[in-house]
Amino acid sequence: MSDSRPEPVVKRGDDIEYEAVGAAEGMHKGVLISGDDDAPHFAIRRFVLEPGASVPNHTNEVEHEQYVLSGSYTVGIGDEEYDVEAGDSLLIPAGVPHWYRNGSEEEGSFICAVPNGDDAIELVDT
Repeated sequence: MSDSRPEPVVKRGDDIEYEAVGAAEGMHKGVLISGDDDAPHFAIRRFVLEPGASVPNHTNEVEHEQYVLSGSYTVGIGDEEYDVEAGDSLLIPAGVPHWYRNGSEEEGSFICAVPNGDDAIELVDT
């Protein structure tokens, strides 16, 4: 019987590459751990919202669990708006429209955990 457990992975912060997020202005994403690292169930990513950043209303096929690391910004989830800051946690259920806006003069950042696998993102007209 073979042992199919994944090997431990440690990535240093300086080794994470960040890229601009397509339809979002002023947002960058770094993939911290994912299926590419043999993580069997979840991926964790770090997003950075520059001052003035905005992310259009969109849906995802998978749920999102988020933890705000720094700064403060506004998140629209469904029909509600939430002002969030470092230390806050969010659950964005699969298929629920959501958006982000950083109206502050400081960078905001958050960790986002999602199930591994495909995720279709669809922009939502408002």
